[in-house]
Amino acid sequence: MQKTRVLAAIIGWLVATTVGTAEVAGKASSSAGAPKSRVFNVAAYGAVGDDKTDNTAAFSACLQAVVGAGGGRMYLPDGVYRGRILIPAVSKPTPSWITVEIVGESEPTPVFGTIGSTPLLNHGAIVKGSYKSGPAVISAIRSPDSLYGGFSAVNVIIRNLDVRTEDDPGIGGIDLHHALQCKIEDVFVNTGVYNVQASKPTHGTRGLVTPACNNAAFTILRNVVVTGYHTGILVNEHTDGDNIVVASNGNGLEFVFAHHASRFGRLGAYRNTRHIAVSGRHGFSIEQLNTEQPGPGQTDAQNAWQTLVCDVDDPMNLGVADINYWVVEGNVGAVEKFVRKGGAGIRARRIGSAPAGK
Repeated sequence: MQKTRVLAAIIGWLVATTVGTAEVAGKASSSAGAPKSRVFNVAAYGAVGDDKTDNTAAFSACLQAVVGAGGGRMYLPDGVYRGRILIPAVSKPTPSWITVEIVGESEPTPVFGTIGSTPLLNHGAIVKGSYKSGPAVISAIRSPDSLYGGFSAVNVIIRNLDVRTEDDPGIGGIDLHHALQCKIEDVFVNTGVYNVQASKPTHGTRGLVTPACNNAAFTILRNVVVTGYHTGILVNEHTDGDNIVVASNGNGLEFVFAHHASRFGRLGAYRNTRHIAVSGRHGFSIEQLNTEQPGPGQTDAQNAWQTLVCDVDDPMNLGVADINYWVVEGNVGAVEKFVRKGGAGIRARRIGSAPAGK
């Protein structure tokens, strides 16, 4: 019994000593000063999510602080923010590139479908551009003094945002052409209306443009939905995408010239005029292309433009690709239709069937 009391006393002394030492260490650490936060709340720079205020100047002030700190996170609390987010050019970095994050408070609800009418609600962090022309709602500015090619030395990360323009938009959604790299996750790019009611795009705008060919081009897309543009996603080199939806666009994905190949896991393509378009030499693979085209009685005078022209549009035979597809026709079900224009270098195979020669 005596030994037990002695052992308990020793353990108690050890615990007290350890806790005391930890407290002293904590105080010493506090006195030395905590590291500065690298999270920059747009509200602190005057941004207001009231669906009225033009926040372009506030966004720019916040991003200047992010860049000045050598990178960090621009944080948007839930609300509807009008304006443009223009990511400043970063030139000739020392010692290296920086990461600029643009992150909303909560994940958006990606509203898309093939029939009916569903309103888009103002829930989450929404950035809305109502301009008739000019830069996209979110753009990486071209660098006038870059290491090469005008590319800004930024890795752009965008998460948890609903990015909106007007119906038949005169501007794009997200344009990262001049960024070096990007990662886009849980993002909904749209024209402010349910995709089935979207008007025919007449301005040649793009919902999302990935970084163009450069020495470090690298794109990761996860859980991204784009609806209502002339081109849903303009795909440049080194693009890796999964759980992607493009709906009611002129071109769902457009593959442009790329030295290196791109890969998509699951791609949902619904009510696009052309699900896949190829306008430059590009190697790519799509592991599961799941499509649905409007069937009998599912179009009207406003959305008849969304009737399928072809699944693959590659008239110059510039694509070198493998595609596994599954096609559904509304009011009909799964069908074996797969329409291509050109695409001699694209091997397309219906899921469950034997590999085709091309």
